[in-house]
Amino acid sequence: MPSYYEILGVEKSATADDIKRAYRKLASKNHPDKGGDTATFQKIQEAYDTLSDPQKRQQYDMGGNPFSGGGGFNGGFGFSDIMD
Repeated sequence: MPSYYEILGVEKSATADDIKRAYRKLASKNHPDKGGDTATFQKIQEAYDTLSDPQKRQQYDMGGNPFSGGGGFNGGFGFSDIMD
C-alpha cells in the first residue's frame, strides 16, 4: 500500500503548503463529481486529513495509525497477559 506521501506525490519533508497544493490538484482532478474514482478520492482525502494535521502527521511518521484511536504503539498488557 502506498504511503500517504506517495498518494499525494510529495516528499516526507514537504511543507504544509506543499501538501495543501498537492491535495487541491489531486482532489480537483479525481473528484467523483468530475468523473473521478470515489475510492481514489477517499484515499487522497485520508492522506490529506492525516498529513495536514501536525499531530496526526507526527503519529503517522512514527508508524502509528492516527485513525485507530490508539496511541499507535502496542505497548502495555494484553488480556491474555492479565489472565496468565
